[in-house]
This record gives sequence, C-alpha cells and structure tokens, in this order.
Amino acid sequence: MHFSQQLFAFAATAATLASANSITFINQDATKRTIIFTPNAGLQQIGSVVVPGNDKLKVDIPDSWIGNAYSVSEGAPSVVGMLAEFTFQGWQGLTYFDVSAIVNPNDHEGVKELYPLSQQDAKEKVSISGCDVFPCPTVYYHPDDVQTVTSLETDFICTLGNPPSNKVARDVGTELVARKYVLGKF
Repeated sequence: MHFSQQLFAFAATAATLASANSITFINQDATKRTIIFTPNAGLQQIGSVVVPGNDKLKVDIPDSWIGNAYSVSEGAPSVVGMLAEFTFQGWQGLTYFDVSAIVNPNDHEGVKELYPLSQQDAKEKVSISGCDVFPCPTVYYHPDDVQTVTSLETDFICTLGNPPSNKVARDVGTELVARKYVLGKF
C-alpha cells in the first residue's frame, strides 16, 4: 500500500513538471480576445482560450512544446494575426520565442510583446520580442530576419491589444516608425 502511494505521488509530481511552462496573456484594452494555438506537427494540441477585456489569463504549456499562438478580437473575422512563437525546452534546454509578422503584418491589435515573467515589473526588459507600436525592429518581418530571443525561463508574458494611456504616443509613434520602416531604416 505504501508503495502505491509513493507511485501516485511520483506520477502527480511528474505531471506537474510536464506542464511547468506557461504563457500569461495580458489583455491591455477592453476587447475580448480568443487565443488560438497551433502546435508543430505531432505535438500536443492546446485548446483555444478567451481572455476578457482588461484582464489576464495563464495557460499551462506542455513540456517541449513547439508552436505559436495568435489572437482574434471579438466580432472580427477569424484570421491568423501577429504570431507569438515558442519552442520550450529547445536546444540546451532554452526557450526560444519571438513575435512574427510574416503571416499577417497588418495585425496591430493582437499579439504585441513576449518576455519572461521575471521581467514583468522591470522598467527595461532585457529579453523581449515585439513592441507596442508596429512596425518595429524586434519583430520577424522576413523569413531570414534574426529576431528570435532565448531564455532559460519557462514562464512568459504575452501582451495583447493597446493600452489606452498610450493612444496618442502610439498613434504618433506608429506614423514615425512606419516612415522609418518604409525608408529602409530597419
């Protein structure tokens, strides 16, 4: 009997370790968004989740999961948007992550930034992909861009939408950044 209890405890611990990865989606505006996950071939499917406006939701991610996530705003057509791409427990145990605009560079309302949870309260984030204002130089726009970031961490933040306090700065910034991008400054 004692052995079976130990075996059960071990199995429960192993199950916890298998889902030690997470992504916390932080919705920065009032729009409700559905997060859709797409795993690489042969990997575990993760069901879609809904993040209410001005709220957050933590999603546990399986061990060694590789894939992406994008958001669809309530009332909008279900179209692939800006991608949050991840490889958990990749080469040398690192997590590889990036924000990709390759599929849909016109999505400026969905996925914004990715960074390790430990940097959530940092004024300056060291390991970050993406931005609040698109286009920007920390996003994949072309397949040969070198924008992937790595971390030993396994818990991440993914921001969504537009914080209302940045609206004026965001609008001006978008125009200036777009001009630099068109002129080839990135």
